[in-house]
Amino acid sequence: MNGASREALASARERLDALTDSTSADAAKLAEDLAAVTALLHREVSLRRVLTDPSQGGEAKAELAGRLLRGQVGGEAVDLVSGMVRSRWSRSRDLVDSVEELADTADLTAAQRAGVLDDVEDELFRFGRIVGSDKGLRAALTDRTAPASAKSGLLHGLLGGKAQPATERVVTRLVTQPRGRSLEEGLESLSKLAAARRDRAVAVVTSAVPLSDRQKQRLGAALAKIYGRTMHLNLDVDPSVLGGISVSVGDEVINGTIAERLEEATRRMAG
Repeated sequence: MNGASREALASARERLDALTDSTSADAAKLAEDLAAVTALLHREVSLRRVLTDPSQGGEAKAELAGRLLRGQVGGEAVDLVSGMVRSRWSRSRDLVDSVEELADTADLTAAQRAGVLDDVEDELFRFGRIVGSDKGLRAALTDRTAPASAKSGLLHGLLGGKAQPATERVVTRLVTQPRGRSLEEGLESLSKLAAARRDRAVAVVTSAVPLSDRQKQRLGAALAKIYGRTMHLNLDVDPSVLGGISVSVGDEVINGTIAERLEEATRRMAG
């Protein structure tokens, strides 16, 4: 997303933050409403083109959005979307992507208010690992011919009562309305949004054995010093690394495992 769309999304994020800072706002209900708007705009291509048409006045587009949405979703969602269509967008799809992001952010805000955002971050990470290691489950969740109700039921069986409600909601939306994204891409985006709620970056840490609380604290402090911001650690145990740890922050990998050193020694001997 670039140019006008980036600026429009930044403004929409600010409006959402201002709205959800109010204790009277029901963030989970707002997320549900914004998800419904996302589905509508994704389905109705001609509508989203009209709402992002630069030749049309912002107020006219806002009035159209209000007429269509009023009575279908709550007033807070109507106001947010009306404000968004007043802005200029580089592509009509960017509007849909942005409304979807706001829906997920609202759900994560609800989790933050409830004091369970850390749980949601960890559950998203663990769910991604489970899906990555179970080809049958991934196939069932990404089957384009399977009805959304079947996927929702499968996810409820996996997550219902075992994960935070916000986790189940955002994952269910991702699976039932992928909108061209892979499951892995969607889960990564959700993890980044969750980390951003506290201005934290995500570090994926792989070790041969579970880290102690002291080790996690020391590693988190070291990474925060390196990157200049608080780090959320997603912890994974993989005996194949033999020893040490591997840390991934975005595209950067800090590898200090015995397996990596053995591979490097083998490469040098072969060379």
